[in-house]
Amino acid sequence: MARRTAIVGFGRFGRALGGLLAEAGLSFRAFDPGADVPADVRGASIGDVVRGAAVVVVAVPVAEVRAALIALRPHLGPRHLVLDVASVKLAPAAALEEVLGADVPWIATHPLFGPTSLALGERPLRVVVCPNAIHPAALRRARAFYERLGCEVVELGAEAHDRSMAETHALTFFVAKGLLDVGAGEGAPAAPPSFQAIARTIDVVRSDAGHLFSAIHRANPFAGAARARLLDALGSLDRALREDRPRNEPRVEARVDIPGLGDRAPDLRETRELIDEVDAEILALLARRAHLARRAARAKATLGRGIVDRRREAELIASRRARAEVLALDPAAIEDIFRAVLRFSRRAQAAAPPAPPPRRSRPRKA
Repeated sequence: MARRTAIVGFGRFGRALGGLLAEAGLSFRAFDPGADVPADVRGASIGDVVRGAAVVVVAVPVAEVRAALIALRPHLGPRHLVLDVASVKLAPAAALEEVLGADVPWIATHPLFGPTSLALGERPLRVVVCPNAIHPAALRRARAFYERLGCEVVELGAEAHDRSMAETHALTFFVAKGLLDVGAGEGAPAAPPSFQAIARTIDVVRSDAGHLFSAIHRANPFAGAARARLLDALGSLDRALREDRPRNEPRVEARVDIPGLGDRAPDLRETRELIDEVDAEILALLARRAHLARRAARAKATLGRGIVDRRREAELIASRRARAEVLALDPAAIEDIFRAVLRFSRRAQAAAPPAPPPRRSRPRKA
């Protein structure tokens, strides 16, 4: 079976997916008349990129999925697997069924990551796939495709996906967009950790394309109701805070109080749970560091340099010790930790696949 992937649509996500495929050692070709596709992977037409491909990824905005499928349809057959990567699933799944039906295997998918998270090396990468009864084997093929890219696969129906995204993805972007529009935190000399976490979300919203924000709200049939519930709750809370009543008036205080965890959070158990959360974050950061270390190994190989860079490591240890002193941590203990991290990173670099040889341009015929 052919291993190549065809990418139709080479915007921000299409380019990022191409990079992920290249890192996994999988070849691909892309077609997008409105984007700058590198010559070595550029297809002359939709039919050109589909020819010889096993997987066809439709990476276009939600509003353009159906048109892209119609353009693809004459070039597709039973050997292909067609999947979309849209942030909503009911509408793309309906378009896939309408245009491809039972003749061409298809499956709706949603990678829960974007160009920003890929550039930062964040891990794990998760993907939602929506099984369909018309092509039950497509689930297995889609799972194998994404797992080959290092992704974790979550199975979820299209409607369940959109309901979940309305309460999570859409509301998160909605709140972040509002904070962005009012300039929350801009120019603030200091911000507490609670806002710093929100600020990272605002940066993600700022970096994503405008059509994504619009799509996750306008193309998700459940997003409007989720926004309405949130606005009702915020309006009720605002009215309660504005009421001119004694501060100790029970009815008002009950409306503005944030409920605690009660018996579920005694001090020791709560502390242990928080430690577990920190450890999970540390492991996720180590996975991210390993990914970046492998990227560095490929860059070093391209430059003809070895894995170990003693000068860089000495500078790193010195800077981490200095930072430890600022944070009132034991510099010697921090040095021990980072020397272990460096050993970990060297092993990750040693295990990285070799960098591909540079492409040689073919001489033009006279």
